[in-house]
Amino acid sequence: MADREASPIPLEIRARLAELELELSEGDITQRGYEKKRFKLIRALVGGMEGPMSHRAPLGPPSAARFHRRRTSGTRDERYRSDVHTEAVQAVLARHVERKMAVPMPSKRRSLVVQTSMDAYTPPGLSPLCSDSSSGSEEEAGPGDDTSSMEHWMSRPSQLGPAHLGSTSSSSSSTQSGGSGNAGRLADSLAHTHISHLAHAHLGHPHLGQSHHLSQSHHGIGHLSLKRKGALSVAENGGSLRRSCEFGSDMLWPPPLESEENHSAPPDVTGYSSDSSHSHTERHHMSNMGTIARNTQKYGNAERMETGDGVPVSSRVSAKIQQLVNTLKQPRRPPLREFFVDDFDELLEVQQPDPNQPRPEGAEMMPVRGEALGVVTNWPPSLEAALQRWGTISPKAPCLTSLDTAGKPLYVLTYGKLWSRSMKLAYNILHKLGSKQEPMVRPGDRVALVFPNNDPVAFMVAFYGCLLAEVVPVPIEVPLSRKDAGSQQIGFLLGSCGVTVALTSDACHKGLPKSATGEIPQFKGWPKLLWFVTESKHLSKPPRDWFPHIKDANNDTAYIEYKTCKDGSVLGVTVTRIALLTHCQALTQSCSYTEAETIVDVLDFKKDVGLWHGILTSVMNMMHVISVPYSLMKVNPLSWIQKVCQYKAKVACVKSRDMHWALVAHKDQKDINLSSLRMLLVADGSNPWSISSCDAFLNVFQTKGLRAEVICPCASSPEALTVAIRRPVEDSSQPPGRGVLSMQGLSYGVVRVDTEERLSVLTVQDVGTVTPGGLVCVVKPEGVPQLCQTDEIGELCVCSVSTGMSYYGLTGMTKNTFEVYPVSSSGGLISEYAFIRTGLLGFIGPGGLAFITGKMDGLIMVSGRRHNADDIVATALAVEPMKFVYRGRFLFTHTHTQWRAQTTPDHVLYTHTHTHTAVSNSLTCLQLHKTHTHTQALLMERGGLQEGDHTHTHTPPDTHLIAAFYGCLYAGCDTHTHTPPHPQNISTTLPTVKMIVEVSHSSCVMTTAVICKLLRSKEAMATVDIRTHTHTQDTDDLPKKKPHTHTHTTNPDGLAYLDFSVTHTHTQAGVQMSHNAVDTHTHTVKLQCELYPSREVAHTHTHNCGLGFVLWCLCSVYYTHTHTLIPPVELESNPALWLLAVSQLRVRDTFCSYSVMTHTHTQLGLQTEALKARGLDLSRVRACVVVAEERPRMALTHSFSKLFKDLGLHPRSVSTAFGCRVNLAICLQGTSGPDPTTVYVDMRALRHDRVRLVERGSPHSLPLMESGKILPGVRIIIANPETKGPLGDSHLGEIWVHSAHNGSGYYSGYGEEVLQSDHFNSRLSFGDTQTVWARTGYLGFLRRTELTDANGERHDALFVVGALEEAMELRGMRYHPIDIETSVIRAHKSIMECAVFTWTNLLVVVVELEGSEQEALDLVPMVTKAVLEEHYLIVGVVVVTDIGVIPINSRGEKQRMHLRDGFLQDQLDPIYVAYNM
Repeated sequence: MADREASPIPLEIRARLAELELELSEGDITQRGYEKKRFKLIRALVGGMEGPMSHRAPLGPPSAARFHRRRTSGTRDERYRSDVHTEAVQAVLARHVERKMAVPMPSKRRSLVVQTSMDAYTPPGLSPLCSDSSSGSEEEAGPGDDTSSMEHWMSRPSQLGPAHLGSTSSSSSSTQSGGSGNAGRLADSLAHTHISHLAHAHLGHPHLGQSHHLSQSHHGIGHLSLKRKGALSVAENGGSLRRSCEFGSDMLWPPPLESEENHSAPPDVTGYSSDSSHSHTERHHMSNMGTIARNTQKYGNAERMETGDGVPVSSRVSAKIQQLVNTLKQPRRPPLREFFVDDFDELLEVQQPDPNQPRPEGAEMMPVRGEALGVVTNWPPSLEAALQRWGTISPKAPCLTSLDTAGKPLYVLTYGKLWSRSMKLAYNILHKLGSKQEPMVRPGDRVALVFPNNDPVAFMVAFYGCLLAEVVPVPIEVPLSRKDAGSQQIGFLLGSCGVTVALTSDACHKGLPKSATGEIPQFKGWPKLLWFVTESKHLSKPPRDWFPHIKDANNDTAYIEYKTCKDGSVLGVTVTRIALLTHCQALTQSCSYTEAETIVDVLDFKKDVGLWHGILTSVMNMMHVISVPYSLMKVNPLSWIQKVCQYKAKVACVKSRDMHWALVAHKDQKDINLSSLRMLLVADGSNPWSISSCDAFLNVFQTKGLRAEVICPCASSPEALTVAIRRPVEDSSQPPGRGVLSMQGLSYGVVRVDTEERLSVLTVQDVGTVTPGGLVCVVKPEGVPQLCQTDEIGELCVCSVSTGMSYYGLTGMTKNTFEVYPVSSSGGLISEYAFIRTGLLGFIGPGGLAFITGKMDGLIMVSGRRHNADDIVATALAVEPMKFVYRGRFLFTHTHTQWRAQTTPDHVLYTHTHTHTAVSNSLTCLQLHKTHTHTQALLMERGGLQEGDHTHTHTPPDTHLIAAFYGCLYAGCDTHTHTPPHPQNISTTLPTVKMIVEVSHSSCVMTTAVICKLLRSKEAMATVDIRTHTHTQDTDDLPKKKPHTHTHTTNPDGLAYLDFSVTHTHTQAGVQMSHNAVDTHTHTVKLQCELYPSREVAHTHTHNCGLGFVLWCLCSVYYTHTHTLIPPVELESNPALWLLAVSQLRVRDTFCSYSVMTHTHTQLGLQTEALKARGLDLSRVRACVVVAEERPRMALTHSFSKLFKDLGLHPRSVSTAFGCRVNLAICLQGTSGPDPTTVYVDMRALRHDRVRLVERGSPHSLPLMESGKILPGVRIIIANPETKGPLGDSHLGEIWVHSAHNGSGYYSGYGEEVLQSDHFNSRLSFGDTQTVWARTGYLGFLRRTELTDANGERHDALFVVGALEEAMELRGMRYHPIDIETSVIRAHKSIMECAVFTWTNLLVVVVELEGSEQEALDLVPMVTKAVLEEHYLIVGVVVVTDIGVIPINSRGEKQRMHLRDGFLQDQLDPIYVAYNM
């Protein structure tokens, strides 16, 4: 008969059987009724299949037919139609259904993202079960072919190399039950494939065949047998169901069998449980019913659902149970960290890929092979043999010359001495350590080499002594201290390598830290070591008949080179002896090394290029190495160039930093001649920013004989050793490769050529061709190692003999790095040999030239785009190039302008804009210095002032203020600034000026000609005759002569200026700011805001005091970024002036006040479309900081960001700053820090000085936003304002600050020393009683958030609640005015502004009415009701006034105490006053 296949159960029968199972479990039918209906279904199925159906193709899905193999038997056996056998089958089926429903238990959801290598790769002959595969028939192979292909696939480890694991593979997926997970899966695959064919042999009878199908699962591997209990249990414990994201299928992979016992996980809420082993097959069948027909929505009336383990079931009741269980599993209250999020709508938006992003368009790259490694007849069979040859043939030939710190030769090591001393050390290592019976070191053991960077001779002897003794040297750095963090990781490497002996020099041994007994203590994290000194005087002479055993290079480990990862961990890369020899041969061929050449080496000789060229390859070719220590380079950066000229060196090994330092220090020396150099090897030439040093070095020294073709950058890594190197060529007609690449394209991993005129480009140079004997390809940096396209950035992989072998002791990491098998786009392997990941990102350009754009360790993922740390370094160097480094030099405030005038005289520091966004005037560094000099002459000659006198400056907010301030510093006078009297309100503002002049004991008032005329007016003379108090100097009438002498301040703690500002309580007091505080303050602001010289910064806020004065007047002079000054008074006539100036000048950082933001928000709320039509673009703004001394106004900042979102303003760019009188800048949101966080606190607990975090939207919740990131060098503590004791995280207390830029104290002519001591020199009553703190006078609390800053550390957030002086004590609780005012403003739409204060234990509410006066009576009940319902307070007095009555200072802060004074003096002129006494 024709061949026949086992037929699965039709979907309709399966659905009906499932419904019967549910009806039986729910009690809808009896056991007998269930058996009767089930028998009818099976009989109908068996009867239908006895006909032509038995000769059809299987009824399962088309994808399942691929895994069924045709039987080769003849006719069906008639004995399978026996009624006896049918009854037996029915009895077995009856026992299968004797089970109970499982108790609902929590289900666990399995991740659908992480996939193992088995998900992505399937052995040949075993295809995944694809739900969307075509239904066409395929060519079927017999069982023998399938098994043979499987065995062939297993015999080739290259097809399942570690590269197939991907970056998401974890250790748990590679090892299970003490064995290899991949091996277990492959063994099961073979077993199940074989079992499937055996099972088909017993499916000839309809009854047995169909009943057997009920106990099997049709998955992608094969049919499961009842004999495999452990394999059948994997369907319940969820350990086998994986979804392949690559093939789009549901694949069932059984894990390795631990034993015959069933170790199943707790059952799922919708699964079945039974202690009988017969239930496993039925459960497996039920789970696979949903897997095969995944797209079917319903089975009859039953609804489809999926459990937590991904097992689909058909149930009407389980859906409700599952929904109930999922509801119960949800936490009642989310974790508190969920509330440390921004309240922005943009956070809810899913990041969508940019449709316009560039994509690779080139063809698939082909692996690039280096030139063939030539075979030279005189090449030694090993490096030890080379040393023996040169030590005996040319014993007097110089091998290594070490230099002292003065640049003079310290010791010359010849090849004869190197051979004899190395052989002597090898004998002592093998025979003098330990005893003859139990030596401490045997061949193959690891030995540490601990030598300083200025002793290459001792290191070279020790290294070759270890090679001759056949022990493995492990070169490491000298430990600095017992608790050095870097040495701890080194100690972990030594411990894993089993190192017990450390070789060192006599000088290094004496310099190591020792205990009281003189012994070297055990370093933290290090194993116990025996320190062995390698000097000849400490060694025994070997016998004459003893010689080391020198053999040909083999696969034994030659040495272990340590590598430091970006997380600080240390790995050991093993290099075999054959790889060591081959690498030296490849370098010799690439660099064209010849015998007796001289090479100048500036690099570290213990690792990387310095070790490969200066210690290994040099000995192979009998070269002379001049080792320049780093200590000499710090003293004389030109020392390596001088040695090249002195020794006529032909090769020099340097880094780009050495070339840069030589440029700075060359000073046109005439005796430099670099014509002897034929190769200048740049070890870090693969870094993108090294090209600038190479070009600058060539431009300067090309006149000194340096040729362009001499510069040879190379690319290397600890794992792959040398990857590519540019060859020194004699023909200079071929220019080196260079590419100008778009930074945007690089961020998407695509190569796009751009022009150098663009700022967003990266210029890279080639690093030459592949090393001889190597094969290089570029693979995708993530996921499967698939070949990249020709215009795509990827990771370079190398296949060569001259590479590292493994990470010592780390098998898993070794497989992921040293056993990579790249594949093409079709899925085939490009080579049967393993490749090694280099960790270098780049591409292969025309002519096989390699271009490196970064490293994997420096890769940064931001919004789906890749950025590299080397690119950021290149950008920083381009923005602020290094010129000179001043170490330990302190510059006073006024000396900065003198220095800027000399270094950058034409750089524009300040620009001032007027109403029409045009620049009215500007100041360069030189102009500013000249203006300061003439102002100094004005004060000293006309004013007769001397050093130490006080001056008062009130000028308009423009460049006059800056000129007057620095002119006073030039003259040595202590100055303070203040807002000039307002012409329209001179009667109230002029007395304030008089009071400040009297308090500060000012000897002179400096102002402009316009203000001088105002002070002499009749109205001003009627109010205050300021001429009777002090002299007035006109800064517009400066003398033309320069002063004869310059005053220089020598005390850093001396007074620089006085900071006068009006506090919340309307009190005037000057804070003394020293020169040291000013310098520290500007430095911290620059670090926080990243204010580089190329930055454009716009200011429109208070200019005369506080943080606004520091930003306006000091920071630009210190760090030369251009300031655009926009006076806030100009916004009254042109509200769009600020935003237009920011847009036109392309400002990145802008600072404003709350008053400016409120005015702009109010006036431009309906003009966004008109502004957009005028070309207003705010997309370049990265920081819009509100300078304030209060709690952040969340509603205003969020509304402002949403209003101007359509103009390009990013919501996250709007932030706040916080400062106070004692410290002008405590918090300031920087661009590199985390986004401001928001928490919700219980307002009721806050009244009792308690901080209790609640959920968003809960009753009595108060949102508080972080006031900005705490500045560097600032320490904050929360203290009890009464007891002065530290408080915990759950308490609200006063914010105390400790910083170098704290104020020195109050300056007052009335001798308030107690007040000064209490505010600026407070100490805790217990705890840290030694630290001096300054009391800010603000209440707040600290919270450690889950966010991290740029350094990876967790971020401390400061939340300011309110001022302590303004807090109101009512009913034994502390109320903050802003909370009550917020409730009052929400009470009625006609209330524009509100202010509250207390008067004789009564709460007074002052509201400003916008509308008719008839509404005043309507406001009173609404105000009292709102306060009573939300704060449980009874309002004593309600005052309804006109708009503008509530006083607001220049920063936009309410002057409540000043309002209270006006209320008590009956000066408010209210519309209506309601008393509730």
